[in-house]
Amino acid sequence: MQNATLEEKSAEGIVVISGRQFMTNSKGGLDPIDAVKPQHKLQDQTVRKCIAFALDLSAQIGRFRGHTVADLGALDAILAEKYEVKIGGPKGNRTYQTYDGLMRVQVQVSDLISFGPELQIAKSLIDECLIEWSADSRPEIQSVVTRAFNTDREGQVNKADIFMLLNLEIQDDRWKRAMEAIRDAIRITGSKEYVRFYHRKSVQDDWMAITIDMAKA
Repeated sequence: MQNATLEEKSAEGIVVISGRQFMTNSKGGLDPIDAVKPQHKLQDQTVRKCIAFALDLSAQIGRFRGHTVADLGALDAILAEKYEVKIGGPKGNRTYQTYDGLMRVQVQVSDLISFGPELQIAKSLIDECLIEWSADSRPEIQSVVTRAFNTDREGQVNKADIFMLLNLEIQDDRWKRAMEAIRDAIRITGSKEYVRFYHRKSVQDDWMAITIDMAKA
């Protein structure tokens, strides 16, 4: 019975030892609950409440995504077997729509891309170009190059700016070799599937996304 009480109290961040209540601090120690400032208790309670809702919602979204993928997969199988019709393009992108044209589900497959060691060769060639062009090169080219090869917190280069370099029309042979090295560096390491939902009030209206992203809700 005592263990059940301790477990119930622990969910609120409170530990009971010999009838006394404690709160675990950030160093793993125990502080008497009476010694904890009221604002710290309030913050602790509020964060625990928000996290509890967030965990529950995250689990619901996970189940929702699983059901959605299963339902669409079942539809694909029925169409393929019964009607010999396959929805989607060669990359696996698919669009499903209601009969009245007011609701739509889109499945988009994006390649996961990384870069091999050829990227460092490209960087060296580009650096040579920039040093030689320093007096004449346009600032925007230098800016794109800087952004492209600046790594983020995970040590990854900025893919969008790397690909932007490929679109620059520069005739220098070293630049062309650098762009060829970038193309050789591209590795397709897998793919990720995104499911998006849309609706509209009439066929004359624009599609509106059904937002499931908290940052955009």
